[in-house]
Amino acid sequence: MNNLLQSIIQNSWIELAARWILGLTFIYASFHKIAAPAEFAKIVYGYDLFPAVFINLIAIIIPFLEIITGLALVIGFYPRSAAITLNALIVAYIIALTINLIRGHEFDCGCFASGQSGYTSSSEVTLVRDMIYFVLGLQIILYSGVRRICSISTPES
Repeated sequence: MNNLLQSIIQNSWIELAARWILGLTFIYASFHKIAAPAEFAKIVYGYDLFPAVFINLIAIIIPFLEIITGLALVIGFYPRSAAITLNALIVAYIIALTINLIRGHEFDCGCFASGQSGYTSSSEVTLVRDMIYFVLGLQIILYSGVRRICSISTPES
């Protein structure tokens, strides 16, 4: 079993697919947040976790962090660093969702659209999806071979 897991982690095609899936997902997720920062700020406020003074700052920084790290993964620009940054964001999202699940608080997570599509996934589904994204990020972080279609990377990435 250990050899199977190691062969999966060290497969360059799986690593490339993980980079593109995670990168494109976060690039897409950032578009509506960048286009409508006030709407995203309302969603961040709805989490009921942050002091009011930080809401606008969070709503401005997160989307640009998502698009920059997403682009870095897609083009292969320091992919391990980008994956570590995205996994830190994903852990923060998981914690925020879990806290609100424990509270029994249902809300629009603001992940891909600001509630205008009429479809909002449940917090449980969003939590599972974020855990899958986290595993994809781990694949990128733990990969130690030569990366495919990678513009710049450090010797250890």
